[in-house]
Amino acid sequence: MSVNLKNRWNNKTATHSLQDIANALAFNAWRIAQDKAIQLHSEHFNYQNDTQRMAVLNEYLFFQIHVVDRLVYELFNEAERRVVIVQLVSKLAELIQDNSVDLFGAGDYGHIFTNEMNKRNIEYGELVFNENVPTYSMLRHLGYSIQQIMGEHEENRWVIDQVMDKNGNEVYQQIIRTLRGLIS
Repeated sequence: MSVNLKNRWNNKTATHSLQDIANALAFNAWRIAQDKAIQLHSEHFNYQNDTQRMAVLNEYLFFQIHVVDRLVYELFNEAERRVVIVQLVSKLAELIQDNSVDLFGAGDYGHIFTNEMNKRNIEYGELVFNENVPTYSMLRHLGYSIQQIMGEHEENRWVIDQVMDKNGNEVYQQIIRTLRGLIS
């Protein structure tokens, strides 16, 4: 599947703030995560409910946030990096909050997302990121996290392989292309 991403600015002469970059990244990360969650279903992996589907979407977002954090570490100083990552997470938490309220009713979903993101970021931080590319261990962790959510029922037994072999790399390629386009 192909998702339409905004990976360049319409007005190339305008100056774009770090917050603008982070907001555009968040929009694209959300679309990428949605696409991959839908793609799993189209590959005949089954969700039991919307809670499970949203949890999978979150895992793709956690992975993208960590990848962006690793990449901007090389591109920006610490203060600039912090602005980008904090704004990216804040905007994604807003999207999670709005969409979760629509699906599940009132709740503090954005806060839960941020707390889970912090935990997952620590886990990913312990894994190697060679030459700005996620390693097998990072892709395996993403796949394992999604498999834990979806369960090991007969139809979902191989979801870890799908995520490691295909979806994880596609997510990485899409978010890095978006980041490079937005900062160039």
